[in-house]
Amino acid sequence: MYKIVKAEKLADKIYLMDVVAPRVATHCEPGEFVIVKMDEKGERVPLTICNFDREKGTITIVFQTIGASTTRMAELKEGDSFMDIVGPLGNPSEFVHEDLEVLKKKKMLFVGGGVGAAPVLPQVKWLHEHGIDVDVIIGAKNKEMLILEDEFKAVSGNYYPCTDDGSYGWNGMVTTKIEDLVSQGIKYDECVAIGPMIMMKFCCLLTKKLEIPTIVSMNPIMVDGTGMCGACRLHVGDEIKFACVDGPEFDGHLINFDEAMKRQAIYKTEEGRKMLELQEGDTHHGGCGVCGGDK
Repeated sequence: MYKIVKAEKLADKIYLMDVVAPRVATHCEPGEFVIVKMDEKGERVPLTICNFDREKGTITIVFQTIGASTTRMAELKEGDSFMDIVGPLGNPSEFVHEDLEVLKKKKMLFVGGGVGAAPVLPQVKWLHEHGIDVDVIIGAKNKEMLILEDEFKAVSGNYYPCTDDGSYGWNGMVTTKIEDLVSQGIKYDECVAIGPMIMMKFCCLLTKKLEIPTIVSMNPIMVDGTGMCGACRLHVGDEIKFACVDGPEFDGHLINFDEAMKRQAIYKTEEGRKMLELQEGDTHHGGCGVCGGDK
């Protein structure tokens, strides 16, 4: 059992929890994720590691209530426990293995949308701890939906909050703030964008036009997190990748976002899963246990 030592509501339908998971905390790096399971009947829910404390043996997860499982998770309190936590899964952010002196010469921009701010934070924090301050744009529908503001202010070189309704910070989408900063003469060597697929798509369309290399963290449907089920299948350039084992981070300018978003929508129905099985042939793993491709 994995005990919850902190449970907090950050915004409407967005929750933060600190969970005791010593082995995960010891080995995890920015960019990786875990899969949590509440109990024997619970669904396997993939969540990015928002923060970790190796000394305390805790990890921080942030999630948004969407379906039945995350709604049940939101009811957990301090002192409750998860039955299982598997991780760290996926691959750490590429910069973790880069030469620090090379990194210090880069001008980096991080863009987060909604709950996507959570996986941005550990990356920005890691860079700050290694003497590298980056610019951060975080977008939300309104001021009440912005999360982790104090944490970002503490570790960012420059922090730019954006709200769709103009209730706080920059009035407009994160893409318009990117354009604003670039129009001021700021030249970015790299951008990292994490959030809803539609947001990442339009960030990448813009940064490609601006010739800014861009990394995105993909969040398609996942089931087992080990590459067996094939649910998180993606087209990256001419290659088929699986977000859970090949990612979750990829070159955003190579991602087929339209296909990924369409696939995510139709995968939710039995008829849609059968159609994917037919269309994808041998590249459809079928190990999800629900589409019948594994039989």
